[in-house]
Amino acid sequence: MRIIRVFPRKTSMTPGDTYAFVGDPPLWRPEANEVHVSVAFTWDTEEGQRLAEAWGNHYETVKLGGPAFGDSKGNFEPGVYLKHGVTITSRGCPNKCPWCLVPKYEGELRVLPIRPGWIVQDNNLLATPHNHQAAVFEMLKAQGRRVSFPGGLDARLLTPWAVEQLRSLPIREAFFAADSKGMISVVANVRKQLDFLSRRQLRCYVLIAYGDESIAEAKKRLEAVWRAGYLPFAQLFQPPDRWLNYSQPWKALARTWSRPAAMFAMHKGGREHDKV
Repeated sequence: MRIIRVFPRKTSMTPGDTYAFVGDPPLWRPEANEVHVSVAFTWDTEEGQRLAEAWGNHYETVKLGGPAFGDSKGNFEPGVYLKHGVTITSRGCPNKCPWCLVPKYEGELRVLPIRPGWIVQDNNLLATPHNHQAAVFEMLKAQGRRVSFPGGLDARLLTPWAVEQLRSLPIREAFFAADSKGMISVVANVRKQLDFLSRRQLRCYVLIAYGDESIAEAKKRLEAVWRAGYLPFAQLFQPPDRWLNYSQPWKALARTWSRPAAMFAMHKGGREHDKV
């Protein structure tokens, strides 16, 4: 069956094959049995509905779904809704972070059949059973590719065994998270355990503008994550029911603190933990 997949916006994870499209139907359209409009973010649901109608003018069967509609509870299909190389080996997360929608949309943590890949998009791989983690790491060692963990690794669950597993892999990027003040000391301690990785290999998600946080407070947390030896990745908080259009100072802060070149330019001479 030939299925066209349509996405409201392009991200670093969007598939790039000839049956994947972003936005409205183009003048040239391939023959297909179905069109699947996949919406990842809740603030894109209206655009997803509009796209379903637009593609419905050309194809008989159009289905609307995706994580924003709660369709991320099933097994993972490689290369269909995420680009080639991405794998998801578990769904859900046991944590109940107030800003996170994963427990709501994916439910309780559960493991999936392990499909080959080198970009691990699990929400909380280190929360899965040890035997599952071991199988995932063995799969990654067999890929012959530099490995990324953009789904994030929970610093609170990093064990000496997991550290050795990471040491055995050719790491491109390992993401952690410091979405609250209390997590800064945790990721700082993890940085010491991962001294075999350079700053460029260690990224850290930092949620900003949540609650009543000020720009000055957000910048202070971002600087603390930098001093701990990571490349921060600032993320402006977005509620599930609407898109917040932040002021230019907030946008500028998030833009600067998500671009490695900008961060290195700000911290000339401060290259502790950096490796060539």
